[in-house]
Amino acid sequence: MRILLITGAFNSLTQRVYAELTDNGHHTTVEVVTRETPLLATVRRHSPDLIVAPLLKTAIPQEVWSAYTCLIVHPGPLGDRGPSSVDWAIHLGEPHWGVTVLQANDEMDAGDVWATAACTVPAVGKSDLYRNEIADAASAAVLQAVGRFAAGIHRPQPQHTLSDAEKPGRPRPPLRQEQRRIDWAADTTGTVVRKLRAADSQPGVRDELLGGTWFLHGGHPEDTLTGTPGELIATRCGAVCRATADGAVWIPELRPPRRPGEPGTFKLPAALALGGLLPPLPEVPAPLDAAADGPRTWTDIRYHEEGPAGFLRFSFPGGAMSTDHCRRLLTAYRHACSRPTSVLVLGGSRDFFSNGIHLNVIEAAADPAEESWANINAMDDLVHAVLTTTDRLVVSALAGNAAAGGVMLALAADEVWCRASVVLNPHYRLMGLYGSEYWTYSLPARTGPEVAEQLTRRALPVTAATARRLGICDRLIDCAPQDFAARTALLAGRLASASASGARIAAKKAHRERAEAQRPLASYREHELARMHQNFFGPDEPYHALRRAFVRKEPRQAASAGSPPSGRASHGSAPAAT
Repeated sequence: MRILLITGAFNSLTQRVYAELTDNGHHTTVEVVTRETPLLATVRRHSPDLIVAPLLKTAIPQEVWSAYTCLIVHPGPLGDRGPSSVDWAIHLGEPHWGVTVLQANDEMDAGDVWATAACTVPAVGKSDLYRNEIADAASAAVLQAVGRFAAGIHRPQPQHTLSDAEKPGRPRPPLRQEQRRIDWAADTTGTVVRKLRAADSQPGVRDELLGGTWFLHGGHPEDTLTGTPGELIATRCGAVCRATADGAVWIPELRPPRRPGEPGTFKLPAALALGGLLPPLPEVPAPLDAAADGPRTWTDIRYHEEGPAGFLRFSFPGGAMSTDHCRRLLTAYRHACSRPTSVLVLGGSRDFFSNGIHLNVIEAAADPAEESWANINAMDDLVHAVLTTTDRLVVSALAGNAAAGGVMLALAADEVWCRASVVLNPHYRLMGLYGSEYWTYSLPARTGPEVAEQLTRRALPVTAATARRLGICDRLIDCAPQDFAARTALLAGRLASASASGARIAAKKAHRERAEAQRPLASYREHELARMHQNFFGPDEPYHALRRAFVRKEPRQAASAGSPPSGRASHGSAPAAT
């Protein structure tokens, strides 16, 4: 079928729906629309058999839904209505949630139901939940609804015919800042964390801090540190720790409010955002080997071992990796390589693997070109360390999505394991960048030069299944988000104990030596960085304008997928992306 996706942004869910419908043989296009988009003319230009809206904050006009079947993907269970569905699920501590695919009509979220899917609500932030459990449920519901529409015999069920028992959800108003407000003197750590997590991507929790107004983004409980409720008591790796009524929370990122007539603001590591406002506070390091079952705390990098396998877990907000992130991860990687293991697994327990360089930190820098240069060199140093590890097998375990330099970081390993729901964007072009991270070595080596050129030129997302077919991914792990860490640990243990592992390590070392003799890795890096230097410092390069528009969410002209939608992350991703 010809399927048109209309969306407010080419976000993670829209990318997944696009890629999965394409994998299923549908001719799928995407239009990123705004309130000003002449939607009927836009739809007529595509002449679709079906319209699907994975992310739409405005109503589809009657002139469109009366002429075309339009399926709305609502991130709430049957009966749920309103614009803050996922926020409410976390805010209220709901253990279960769901997704409903319904047909657009003249009342928001009240159309006939084509499909539903349920999901659990683990103790994570809104954006993590949205990209994982919600996205899994949405994918299942969309594919079921599209299949039913294609069959031509299914009749969607009107919501008014369902009993209250059949509709676990109910209409809810927007979750306003007054309801999100934190009472630092009275709210427990659990309450504060729940409020922060319900707003971690957008809109954040509006609060007063150090004499100014800030939006707080993300929250993690801290069991050991205490202080006067509401006061900052420590820093760690760019995050700040703030005391609650019965403990403390770590807040990784802050965003200042937008002032009238000024450009849009964006999230930054909390300590960086506060800058000179931050009082002298102790920098409390987190042991790299902090036990996951010990007192609750926050750290973005952990290392542990299970028998002959080592696990270097990392998780950075939005998958964006600043110069500091890269350098700290490289230090941790070198530590992991000093340990007596035969397999080393890289990646977080869930959510993003990596999206490359940190566009928000770059945008905030006094000299964005110089910070871009420092960031890409730090990424290259990390990737080089992985590529030149020859005394053990290295596995990249992707629990969540990856893009641009994050994909190339994954490809530096000997094997790439992906949760089956992962979406990859192995390209840089949409941010006006040539790319580095040794992609000209690793990507063609896996896919062949022709496919590598197509992937980087077309600049479109691919599913993990397609990635496996193309040679980018070596193993698909079909499991729920919460189960990925345990599944990878089991597989890593089997790999480490396999009789052929020793021979593979020896063959790997010999192959690296032959490849180095044929063309040194330094040659690939020199070539890539020469192009990137021009991207960063050239007077007529589009990178800085594209980055600024992406980070500050400035209006972008809508485009179709095939020419990919504008406003997407390409090389690196701002932490706000959901």
